[in-house]
Amino acid sequence: MSVVGFDVGFQSCYVAVARAGGIETVANEYSDRCTPSFVSFGPRNRSIGAAAKSQVVTNCKNTVQGFKRFHGRAFSDPYVQAAKSSLVFDLAQMPTGTTGIKVMYMEEEKVFSIEQVTAMLLTKLKETAEAALKKPVADCVISVPSFFTDAERRSVMDAAQIAGLNCLRLMNDTTAVALAYGIYKQDLPAPEEKPRTVVFVDVGHAGYQVSVCAFNKGKLKVRLFLHILSMVLVLNRHSMLIFKPGLKKEDIYAVEIMGGASRTPAIKDRISKFFGKELSTTLNADEAVARGCALQCAILSPAFKVREFSITEVVPYPIALKWTSAADEGVSDCEVFPKNHAAPFSKVLTFYRREPFSLEAYYNNPKELPYSDPTIGQFTIQKVVPQPSGESSKVKVKVRVNVHGVFSVSSASLVEVVKSAEGEEPMEMDTPVKEDENKMQVDQEVQKAQGDDQKEHADKKSDTEDMETSTEDNKQEEKKNEQPPQAKKAKVKTKTVDLPIENSLNWQLAGEALNLFVENEGKMIMQDKLEKERNDAKNYVEEYVYEMRDKLHGVLENFVSEADRDSFSLKLEDTENWLYEEGEDQQKQVYIDKLVELKKLGEPIQNRYTEAEERPKALDELGRQIQQYTKVVEAYKAKDELYDHLDELEMMKVDKQMNEAMTWMNNKMNLQSKQSLSQDPVVKAQEIQAKTKELYSACNHIVTKPKPKVEPPKEETAAEQNGPVNGQEGSEAQTGNPEKGQAAPETTEAKLPEMDIN
Repeated sequence: MSVVGFDVGFQSCYVAVARAGGIETVANEYSDRCTPSFVSFGPRNRSIGAAAKSQVVTNCKNTVQGFKRFHGRAFSDPYVQAAKSSLVFDLAQMPTGTTGIKVMYMEEEKVFSIEQVTAMLLTKLKETAEAALKKPVADCVISVPSFFTDAERRSVMDAAQIAGLNCLRLMNDTTAVALAYGIYKQDLPAPEEKPRTVVFVDVGHAGYQVSVCAFNKGKLKVRLFLHILSMVLVLNRHSMLIFKPGLKKEDIYAVEIMGGASRTPAIKDRISKFFGKELSTTLNADEAVARGCALQCAILSPAFKVREFSITEVVPYPIALKWTSAADEGVSDCEVFPKNHAAPFSKVLTFYRREPFSLEAYYNNPKELPYSDPTIGQFTIQKVVPQPSGESSKVKVKVRVNVHGVFSVSSASLVEVVKSAEGEEPMEMDTPVKEDENKMQVDQEVQKAQGDDQKEHADKKSDTEDMETSTEDNKQEEKKNEQPPQAKKAKVKTKTVDLPIENSLNWQLAGEALNLFVENEGKMIMQDKLEKERNDAKNYVEEYVYEMRDKLHGVLENFVSEADRDSFSLKLEDTENWLYEEGEDQQKQVYIDKLVELKKLGEPIQNRYTEAEERPKALDELGRQIQQYTKVVEAYKAKDELYDHLDELEMMKVDKQMNEAMTWMNNKMNLQSKQSLSQDPVVKAQEIQAKTKELYSACNHIVTKPKPKVEPPKEETAAEQNGPVNGQEGSEAQTGNPEKGQAAPETTEAKLPEMDIN
């Protein structure tokens, strides 16, 4: 199972993976860990990354960059319209009203959505990760700027799906950096102690983000974040925002700076003066975000065991709901998640309705948004019916900001009152609602401060006729519990019914469009692969032409006749001219056939050179074998005691085989010496090696046959073996036989260490 983190920046991207017990930033095919955020479109294929960046000048109209800022934006957005004039490539409106990019691809004018272009870049990063891990990549964590809105985050999620990636979490840039900073720290305060406050400043190519984080052992809590549009603003109104939640400059433990622009001295100096501290650069300014994303992916993955480290994000902008009030037929609203509220987080709202109703989610303070449209989406709660008595039904609606920072109405349920038969004990079946409430209470325990804010907010809204928060439900439960026993025994039971929810999200890709984009991406990947194979085939022809041209007047000069060399050189020259003229744009098979045609002329020359290099080595080996067996035969004929046990008939066979091999070798060497180097050899190295193997197989088992052992009487053998070991017997042996006495000390020295070891 792969564990990968992608830092998709405005200008460049980084890929980090978990392997060998650590986090590593991997390099692309150019041995560069930085992959440019460029996509270029050509008449036959796409180029992505470094290859696309190299086409900025030659193919400027069809090479796109900086498209990250157009995620989730309408073409009519003032920001998009203002940016159009400064772009080299063209923007166009998609059928859904979102922003698209118009380019020439496959010699046709195409308009690609921002999600599609980002998916192309993610596909390239995915390939880089797969090449490093040597296995498929699916699960990942992708970084996004902290200031991205709901529509922008959903757009990035769609791009990941188009690229065939399963995004486990969209992680804010500064939060990823904070995780990479804190998870390795061994000296963090204990959970019950005052947290350590660290400020993270991310100065990227196109974004400036500040995040204040509190660290305890095994815990990271984001207290607030800022998206700063200009460096000048740091010195005025943002100072109030940073130090608003009871934070003083003295409370800041360190200020970590990262991002591509963090190396600019003027920027570093201004930030340092603002915080009154020396800036800390303990993290890699470029790779810290990708490494943090990979760490988060490892935490979420069951394949890796990682130190426990909880992360609590914040809601960047206040989120509110509005709906048509059933009581006064007006519009009511409620801020469900204030700014810097803990995330992920769920809340349960209670409505009393007789019919289906809609909730509209929006950002409550549009002035804070770097985005023109504050609308998040509309959620319609369907199949709401009144109670059998005609009264309004109680509807529980669960709203949530998930791990991606995306708002949703996750579930809705109708509490139906059912009259029980006479004599039946009443029972409460509101289980799903209780689970929702318990979930909310758990979240409040984890986020105590945010929970208190929620209760206060619920109290403020208690006068609303048709909506209640789960906090008020808890109060009603308490009141119900305070009622006398006879009141509790009312023969009424309730059950909950899950209600369908229809989502209409702002600028959300429809399912059909998303599936079409996934299919188109697969087709473009296949086209890129075919084009790569075609270019490779063409390059092989070109390489062969240059290689053989050099060798014909170099190492191969003596292995080809002058006439053949001139003919082959002319053929190579014609092929080179063809490559740059009509052969410039041919099918893959044409290049394969052209290479085969050239190799028919070139391979015989190459083979003669190879044979001339290998043949002497093979002859030397055969000669060595013959010489070895000759010595054995001569020793046998001289009655050498080492070979007197060998069979005479077998030795005659060895003598015959050896003489035949020697005759064959001498004959072939004589014939080869009469051949020119430019002619095909009489004998090849492979034949000589086969002859050597044949001789070895026929003779080796005969000449290496071991001599039969002649066992002496057991008593004498024991005396000889025990003599050197036993000191007294050794002395007697020396007295009785001087020769044995001289050999005994050597045997003793040889055997004693072995005995000592035993």
